[in-house]
Amino acid sequence: MSGESVRYELKDGIAVITIDDGKRNALSPAVFRGIYGALRQAEKDRAGVILTGREGVFSAGYDLKVMKAGNADTLRMLRAGYSLTARVMAYPYPVIAACNGHSFAMGVFLMLSTDYVIGTRGEFQIAANEVAIGLTMPRVACTTLQQRLTPAAYQRAVTLSEVFTPETALAAGFFDELADPAELMARAQSRATQFAKLDARAHAESKRRIRAKQISAIRRQVPLDLVDAVKFGLRGRKPKR
Repeated sequence: MSGESVRYELKDGIAVITIDDGKRNALSPAVFRGIYGALRQAEKDRAGVILTGREGVFSAGYDLKVMKAGNADTLRMLRAGYSLTARVMAYPYPVIAACNGHSFAMGVFLMLSTDYVIGTRGEFQIAANEVAIGLTMPRVACTTLQQRLTPAAYQRAVTLSEVFTPETALAAGFFDELADPAELMARAQSRATQFAKLDARAHAESKRRIRAKQISAIRRQVPLDLVDAVKFGLRGRKPKR
């Protein structure tokens, strides 16, 4: 099963969903459709998931061309992204994000919606950079960041657009562990195999129990964030160098 920018492979009972647009892995409407479709297939296969990107980049966030258009397609894309965080948080089997490199904005929020995140050592940047480009941090993003990051890192990430290295991202809570680039997917497969041995019902119900408030909050926040996007603008500005 494959799409233009999203590939699905079932390997040893583990679903590997790969985002690869050949560039920066912008999260476009087509990419979101691919991810949603892949998750539906994975759930039918009763499979744990490894969500990953291409060499050097997990995702640079929303597709800027669609974002700058400021039209109905933009709002649909935002809704798809914000809602995807709740979809991944509620997925009934273990989900691992294998972060291949850089990750920004919506790419970070998607990554942090999973159960376990493996980062890659190297000269990579991790940032929720909305404030740096003149955008107020969406409520959905705040909820997603807060349930993963340390309190101090959460404050810096949201209000100061701090750019984290793989090592500082590990300490902050973005990552659960780091791997060398050549070992990333093997490590993710090993962890996925380990997690697949857990009792599936107990995993799903425990996940639901600890995330119920966040998932409910996100579902309430999505329309509010869309209203904000219409009222205050979608484009932001380029960050100062």
